[in-house]
Amino acid sequence: MRAALLGALLLLAGCAGAPPADAPRTVPAVELGRYLGTWHEIARLPNRFQDGGGRACEAVTATYSPRDDGGIGVVNRCDDAGKLREATGRAYAVPGSGDARLRVSFFWPFYGDYWVIGLDPGYRWAVVGAPDRRYLWVLARERRLAPAEWSRAIAIARSEGFAVERLRLTRQPD
Repeated sequence: MRAALLGALLLLAGCAGAPPADAPRTVPAVELGRYLGTWHEIARLPNRFQDGGGRACEAVTATYSPRDDGGIGVVNRCDDAGKLREATGRAYAVPGSGDARLRVSFFWPFYGDYWVIGLDPGYRWAVVGAPDRRYLWVLARERRLAPAEWSRAIAIARSEGFAVERLRLTRQPD
């Protein structure tokens, strides 16, 4: 039993290594105080959390709030065929990243990478991805993103090597 536990811990430690050499670039810095609040998902690369197992998340929001321990509280919500689904987690900024790289957990001790690769100067929209490029989200403060801003966000994702042709637009209520 101890050997299995030690092996699992070593495996987890290995997952937290340095990002690949060809990892996407993040923005230089994120002002977390301005980033907090609610974001609407405009589009995403399909993923098992939102699209797998019969799920079809629409009207997706992510809300970030300060935690007493200095971290960030995360609440993701979606409408899945009329049923509200909610996932609550926590995040922390990776030291030395200008707060542009976060580690997010919805199920301890497992963390995922949340990298801000594009950010509107007014914090009206953001492009968030993972270093392996398997995950990508386009988020906005409003339920819709103007065509020019959408084009800017997609251009950033494309320039960082994300498969933007696979993006799935997220239906948001009117």
